[in-house]
Amino acid sequence: MTIGRAVTLLAGTMVLVSLLLSQVHSPYWLWLTAFVGVNLVQSSFTGFCPAAMIFKILGVKPGGAFS
Repeated sequence: MTIGRAVTLLAGTMVLVSLLLSQVHSPYWLWLTAFVGVNLVQSSFTGFCPAAMIFKILGVKPGGAFS
């Protein structure tokens, strides 16, 4: 798995989990979905992605959008 795929997997998982939690617990969990979306938009413009940096430190091989 490359860093790009790991980042998209993490983002998709976080969106789905927050949507589930918003239905089960509280609609405030939708703020997590908004945070993930804003982070994805800013990383597309700036190239800065905190999740990609963490995956790089953890030893995930570079490739895709985040090398």
